[in-house]
Amino acid sequence: MLKLSIASEGGHESGGMSEYISHHLTYLSNQVQGALFDINVLHLDTIFFSILCGLLFLIPFYLAARRSTAGVPGRFQAFVEMLVEFVEEQAKGMVHGKLTYIAPLALSVFVWVALMNAIDLLPVDLLPWIAHNVFHIDYLRPLPTADLNGTFGIAIGVLLLVFYYNIKIKGVGGFAHQWITAPFGNVKLSANPLTWVGFLLLAVVNILFTIIEYVGATFSHGMRLFGNMYAGELIFFLIAGLGGTATVLGIAMHLVMGSVWALFHILIVLLQAFIFMMLALVYIGQAHEHH
Repeated sequence: MLKLSIASEGGHESGGMSEYISHHLTYLSNQVQGALFDINVLHLDTIFFSILCGLLFLIPFYLAARRSTAGVPGRFQAFVEMLVEFVEEQAKGMVHGKLTYIAPLALSVFVWVALMNAIDLLPVDLLPWIAHNVFHIDYLRPLPTADLNGTFGIAIGVLLLVFYYNIKIKGVGGFAHQWITAPFGNVKLSANPLTWVGFLLLAVVNILFTIIEYVGATFSHGMRLFGNMYAGELIFFLIAGLGGTATVLGIAMHLVMGSVWALFHILIVLLQAFIFMMLALVYIGQAHEHH
């Protein structure tokens, strides 16, 4: 196993910068992955930090709701209320109707993803160093949204919600009818056998296009978040490696570029969470539309 190196030493390990980055891109897994897709492999760090960020959201917001008071609210309550109002306004524009669950759902997605993204703002060696020296864990990759399994997991969760609300609102028959009639419509059946042939052919085409639509939306939903956070993570690794050059210029570039990128990355963290929430609202809003 590779020995954990801090950023200031990353450029002086036997493998240099490539070994430093490779080490930080290795997940804490239950077993070695044997194929491109291996359902038996679990990224334990992704699971742990996803649940941790969920608890960091749920517990404080639950306590804020329990302790909320009328009149002049406290600072945290005022912050939560402003965030809820902001998300609710966005939700109303995407999903029509008086749906009480939309705002809490959108808020959960936004805050949860934002908290997971925010892990990238911590020093890249901090959590791996703690894991190595305190818990004797050699590999740790704490950013869940830089893991395809994490982003696709949330995207698939949104897809399941889309299916659920489609069936809840339109019924099983209405949802099935949508699959065979959208997007190209279908032939009106009559005694003419050609109408039955046309109906079946169009139904097959509509089903194929519907599958492509759902798969494409889910793929882009998860891939967009993953791509942006993975790229940002790599840039942090490269900047951290500059500190290992042990030169005045290298250390200066490390401090300046690291600070600038961290400030800019705050925008990316919030923007990607907002985009992910808005796309989730768009997909769920489409479930409420009747074709």
